[in-house]
Amino acid sequence: MGTQGSQESNEQAHGTGRRALLGAAVLGAGGAVLGLSGAARAADAGYGGGVGSLPVPTVIGHRGASGYRPEHTFGSYQLALDLGADIVEAGDLVPTKDGHLVCRHEPEIGGTTDVADHPEFAARKTTKVLDGVSTTGWFTEDFTLAELKTLRAIERIPANRPHNTLYNGRWEIPTFEEVLKWQDEQTRKRGKQVWIYPETKHPTYFRKLGLGLEERVAKLLRKYGKDKKNSPVILQSFEPTGIQRLNKLVDNPLVVLLSSAGSRPGDFVETGDPRTVADLVTPKGLKEIASYAQGIGPTLDLVVPRDSAGKLTTPTTLVKDAHAAGLILHPYTMRNENPFLPADFRKGSDADAYGDVFGAFKAYFATGIDGVFTDNPDTGLLAREDFVNS
Repeated sequence: MGTQGSQESNEQAHGTGRRALLGAAVLGAGGAVLGLSGAARAADAGYGGGVGSLPVPTVIGHRGASGYRPEHTFGSYQLALDLGADIVEAGDLVPTKDGHLVCRHEPEIGGTTDVADHPEFAARKTTKVLDGVSTTGWFTEDFTLAELKTLRAIERIPANRPHNTLYNGRWEIPTFEEVLKWQDEQTRKRGKQVWIYPETKHPTYFRKLGLGLEERVAKLLRKYGKDKKNSPVILQSFEPTGIQRLNKLVDNPLVVLLSSAGSRPGDFVETGDPRTVADLVTPKGLKEIASYAQGIGPTLDLVVPRDSAGKLTTPTTLVKDAHAAGLILHPYTMRNENPFLPADFRKGSDADAYGDVFGAFKAYFATGIDGVFTDNPDTGLLAREDFVNS
């Protein structure tokens, strides 16, 4: 998950069935107030191994445990599991020149790998227009998988996470297929189902290059038997048409990501659809999303807006409206460091110092969200424990 627009940040029968499966999660914080565990609530509601079996609110390791390790590496994914994340966002999926899917925050890899230190790739540096934004750097679609495997991951935001730079150069770029194998291996080792939450990045952009993402994702999920409605793989994208395409290819739970209210999804810009995210979060827009997806991943600001000073204001009706449409909400992204927190929860002015993140978690959990993406899964789990037992 990540930058889209300005933000960092067919009613098929199987679609309806998948939404029913997620119904337990829509119990949201209501059950939590009674002090019941999410897993217990889901079990009580009679939902088996699907999304309904996950604890609520669900703690999702954003790009792994990226508060502590360079994102989208097996070091980050592994740590997220070790810290207890319910789901690992293993895979912002982008393609290579030869059609493999790899895990990077964006197709531009200058900020997340050591590619700039490789003189043999200096000539690959270029400028492209990505969803309307001119971007300069190195792009995965200009490299073969073998070439990408010679690179190593680095910390994306070293000013906020200088301690993560300790691990620069330690891990290579994972492929989605390697992630699927890792998921099975970790499930066996831990005796507990490991969940992943991959995202297709800029699907319209890549489709125009002849590197369609959805078909590649579906093919790999089918190969590993993970394309069913109960499969432990939730798929997400900022492009509604990409989710609609996936809805025809696989039975997995699907989530539409939503950036800032005034932004437009990249596919809407491409096709001339004038609607903004603000249109998608109306009851009408949510009902339409519910015809092909089971959830939404809104930015936290769509759940509780901030004022001009950056402080939290009154929650919107998004949680209530989404639940009324039968959708779950997994907003993004909770981070411990001051700059990423609402102003009322910051402590001091250091860019890499932690603020009152527990206070912020409490405010967001109180809205009834069904889960949250966080770079710090251990913090999220403690915050959930506080919330459920309060």
